Amino acid sequence: MLLTKGFAEGTTLALRNTTITQTLAQIFGYHEFRPHQCEIVEHVIAGGDAFVLMPTGGGKSLCYQLPALHRDGVAIVVSPLISLMKDQVDALRANGVQAACLNSSLSAQESSAVMADLRAGRLDLIYVAPERLMLEGFLDFVRTLDVALFAIDEAHCVSQWGHDFRPEYVRLGELRGLFPGIPLLALTATADDQTREDVRIRLGIGHAPVFTAGFDRPNIRYLVADKRTPAAQLTAFLNGRPSGDSGIVYCLSRKRVEEVAGKLRKAGVAASAYHAGLPAKERTRVQDAFLRDEVRVVVATVAFGMGIDKPDVRFVVHYDMPKNIEGYYQETGRAGRDGLPAEAFMLFGLQDAMTARMLIENGHNAEQIRIELHKLQAMVGFAEATTCRRRVLLGYFGERMEEDCGNCDVCLNPPELYDATIDAQKVLSAVLRTGQRFGIGHVIDVLKGADTEKIRQWGHHQLSVYRIGEGLSRDEWTSVFRQLIHRGYLRQDIAAYSALKLEASANSILTGEIVLMLARPRIAPRKAEKKARRSSALALSDVDEGLFERLRDLRREIAAEQQVPAYVVFGDKSLADMASRKPSTREEFLEVHGVGEAKLERYGEVFLDAIAEG
Repeated sequence: MLLTKGFAEGTTLALRNTTITQTLAQIFGYHEFRPHQCEIVEHVIAGGDAFVLMPTGGGKSLCYQLPALHRDGVAIVVSPLISLMKDQVDALRANGVQAACLNSSLSAQESSAVMADLRAGRLDLIYVAPERLMLEGFLDFVRTLDVALFAIDEAHCVSQWGHDFRPEYVRLGELRGLFPGIPLLALTATADDQTREDVRIRLGIGHAPVFTAGFDRPNIRYLVADKRTPAAQLTAFLNGRPSGDSGIVYCLSRKRVEEVAGKLRKAGVAASAYHAGLPAKERTRVQDAFLRDEVRVVVATVAFGMGIDKPDVRFVVHYDMPKNIEGYYQETGRAGRDGLPAEAFMLFGLQDAMTARMLIENGHNAEQIRIELHKLQAMVGFAEATTCRRRVLLGYFGERMEEDCGNCDVCLNPPELYDATIDAQKVLSAVLRTGQRFGIGHVIDVLKGADTEKIRQWGHHQLSVYRIGEGLSRDEWTSVFRQLIHRGYLRQDIAAYSALKLEASANSILTGEIVLMLARPRIAPRKAEKKARRSSALALSDVDEGLFERLRDLRREIAAEQQVPAYVVFGDKSLADMASRKPSTREEFLEVHGVGEAKLERYGEVFLDAIAEG
């Protein structure tokens, strides 16, 4: 595929007749595509619509940024947050790409300049909010432009099932009719099957192929600890990490954010609070300080992070349990976007689950309450898992792992296993004999021989499975149920009020064809992992640690001088590669991960000097 458009006047690059692989290296400094990227890029360049489902850090942005450089006209990117637009534009400009954004943070003069560049065809990409794009006057203006493509980021917001719903996103479905023939991409990091189909229908791209890169983030280590003394547990976790690592601590309320940030500062941790109740100036200060590596830890509500494109977040902590796995997945996905090792640590207490359930049940939409309770139950199941957490997480999104991941607390500190074949047979028989139309709680009541109105109403006290499970506690039976669900022998039908259904594989257990080993539940509190760690950036290769830290300091100075996030200069992965390769020439420097021709011209000399001195 050849480059068919030139770069605007004043750009440091002037490429002609360039393949997408060459553009990938020369502009972005990457020497190979990630899974599905090349296929998506070629499909969009050829004029096709697409639904792109990739994990955070999987390379979604390149799926529209590369086609934008290989198609005539300007690519219009719909982005939900001002901070995300700014970060994307800063990073593109650092790579020599002509990009801009239109939002309320710009002065009238700045907005006029962007509009003039659009009219003159001087931009490759323009980032706008859905509210701006769908204004009648702005749509009329867009019709006068040569549009290369439309990219809808955070596309799950389009869906009524999406967990971050914005009404303006629904109107984006009008674009397909207004701009026939222009490629339209919907991109998201999290969407179950129902959300996925809803988005495609609403955007008018039901015919478009779905490109799924998978949900697995193998570089993230998932850790869960019982919430006992949360402030002390959090401090111990942070103190066990390298001093230069940055991360996010999520809390469910503004009050909790303030409390936790204050306790961390008293414990000597450089932490700042971030929530919607703070003045805009303070929120901006905290965010900018975090992006420039001046603040190590941000304690925040979930409002923080969606617009943060910082690739070197080394850890994400959930001080309170999220309400659903979609939110948990998206928030933990903000760690380790550069592909280097990262950790997701969650403190889980049953009180969190009870509080979340109460808030959900206070709603007014019965159908929405049912869906949210189902998702909460799945989140609790993940937190209580005694099998590989990654298998539980991916199983929720419909992906199966053949083997345990080896990179979660359960895999690293395995629970005791026992022959659970008979227990599993009891569970599956009880589900089958009650008609596969009830949830976990009721089936456990049947197994335990409970005397409830529901059991009497349905005559379940007369079943052969009634009272055959008196030997185990409710917690133990719940663990068996959840493990059978996670392993694919049972499923919960969201459309039937979380009723349990047998999968085809359950027959092998009922007939005794296999021996099933399950984990005994950890009724006693689990201990959080505590051990000193090296910087995650140093874990993947033999790098000069001293040189790596000096390059970090240099990056911080340059970022402060240019008033851009530190990663816009170079990410940790690039610095680690430099500290490993120790390039001494421009040609060798160009081989470093993330170094394209624009960054070679802009930063090559100063970093080569620093490496030589090191």
